[in-house]
Amino acid sequence: MNNILISGASGFVGQNLSEYLTDAGHDVFKLIRGANTDSNEISWTNLSSFFTIDIDVIIHLAGKAHDIKNTSNPQEYFDINTGLTIKLFDNFLKSKATRFIYFSSVKAVADTVDGVLNETVKPNPQTAYGKSKLKAEEYIISKELPKDKHVYILRPCMIHGRGNKGNLNLLYKFVSKGIPYPLAAFDNRRSFLYIENLNFIIGKLIESNTAPSGVYNIADDESLSTVEIVKIISQTLNRKPNLWYVNQSFLKFTASIGDKLKLPLNSERLKKLTENYVVSNQKIKNALQITNLPVRTQDGLTQTIKSFNK
Repeated sequence: MNNILISGASGFVGQNLSEYLTDAGHDVFKLIRGANTDSNEISWTNLSSFFTIDIDVIIHLAGKAHDIKNTSNPQEYFDINTGLTIKLFDNFLKSKATRFIYFSSVKAVADTVDGVLNETVKPNPQTAYGKSKLKAEEYIISKELPKDKHVYILRPCMIHGRGNKGNLNLLYKFVSKGIPYPLAAFDNRRSFLYIENLNFIIGKLIESNTAPSGVYNIADDESLSTVEIVKIISQTLNRKPNLWYVNQSFLKFTASIGDKLKLPLNSERLKKLTENYVVSNQKIKNALQITNLPVRTQDGLTQTIKSFNK
């Protein structure tokens, strides 16, 4: 059993992870922005108080998410994603905690992927979000670790599961209303990360005595195309998939109009739905000495879609 401190515990990933770790017998403490009102809460304003609790593991989830509408001040990403990470990591180095798990993002490496993204790719983020995540990674890596401490920088791709909100929900609503899917002409492949596979990896990293500190991509074992996802959604809804193979150039032109008129289909959303973004998870599986993650990509997506239906 470990005492685990989680920042961002109230978010989608944080809630699922907190429940998973609690069920596994760990004591979970939450790092919160306001004043603590419970014995299992620690405030950012009194961060050093966790020294008195003998925290074993720190999981840093809190951060400013990527704004697809591009309305955020770029400096906010660095103040939150970089600044808070530095603050928490410095306290980790001074504490008795032996593991620090930082949730970065694949966007800290690349906004688009040619081929398969692995940990040998030189980072070249194009957005303030990705740059702020990478800067936090670089700070962590620059520090010399005591022999008894381990640090894991995780770069997850798109995470989904019960309680998830995002582009997958939008696609589900689209298909569930019987609207034809007009992007079937795009033959893309993407990696996803089911929340139960993520929980499994975190549990293994907490228990492992062999996984070396380092940077790890996190993804499911298989990649899927958006057309395959539409088919999974349709199957879950007991419907025949309604696919339209509309000319790609016409769709890109329509999306450019959506940028100006603030329509649901804009260039950013079209890119997210149709681009290739395949992520390798081989390094983390080698570190954990496993062959496969417990849940297949198709099965995880089916469970997530069923949760939308409920």
